Amino acid sequence: MEADKLYQQLEKDFIAPGLSDDWGEWLAPIAGFVCDNFKRRSMGLVCDFTEEINKVYAAVFPSNAVMEKILSDGAQNAMLFVHHPAVWNIAAPQVFLPPEAGLLRQFKNNGISVYNLHVPLDNFGEYSTSVSLARALDIKVEKAFAPYFGALCGVFGQTELTLIGDLKDKFEKAVGHKCGLYRYGLDGIAKKKVAVVAGGGNEAGLLKEIADEGVNVLLTGIIAKNEFSKPAHEFAKRHKINLLGGTHYSTEKFACIAMVDYFKKLDLSAEFVADQPTMEDIA
Repeated sequence: MEADKLYQQLEKDFIAPGLSDDWGEWLAPIAGFVCDNFKRRSMGLVCDFTEEINKVYAAVFPSNAVMEKILSDGAQNAMLFVHHPAVWNIAAPQVFLPPEAGLLRQFKNNGISVYNLHVPLDNFGEYSTSVSLARALDIKVEKAFAPYFGALCGVFGQTELTLIGDLKDKFEKAVGHKCGLYRYGLDGIAKKKVAVVAGGGNEAGLLKEIADEGVNVLLTGIIAKNEFSKPAHEFAKRHKINLLGGTHYSTEKFACIAMVDYFKKLDLSAEFVADQPTMEDIA
């Protein structure tokens, strides 16, 4: 497929008016590789390295492991689709790190472009991060909530489960590893209704919406206790909201897996490139 045709299709299907984002600070060290349009709006084509795309690789972050896997695959005239254009590291002073310049140089030599949808993929829709996570947990989505850069990034939904312990077990089975739980509320799931916010839902403002809805469970990615999340934990404890965390990576991978189907519907070869979760996200 002509690269421009694919970029135009992604623009049409995902980048709605009113959405915004800002990755300038995180990508400054690799600015020489980044398209001018991405520098202006922080969504869409990050690195324009090919005119023809024969295969798409989908990943949550452009980590060294992901990029090296694609290169070892012998990929040429391809595209790396990422939910984030930088690599998550909760322990770093700057929690996002740019992709490695040396690997980007190899991408350029091999004709592998990089395309990013962060806020547009968080925005409520068929392929969105929270809808995809809810689907993986058999949660019936009722409505969207949680305004974020012009998007609605969370969903409320119904579960068949009645106890927080059973929901935690189901969460762990879906993501493939242990999940964190701050048990601030009752064991029973109020009205069998839960809030789902893939990635980072550890914000007091978001939790206020959950409390106002009468919900006592939040499924999200990052629940680590730190200075940033302290107000969220205090609010959750005060309002008896249980926090279930499955890591940033593991809660957002389902949307990237879903995007593989999206690309295949465009008659493109596509695959998901798995990575490792950052378990410090749920400490």
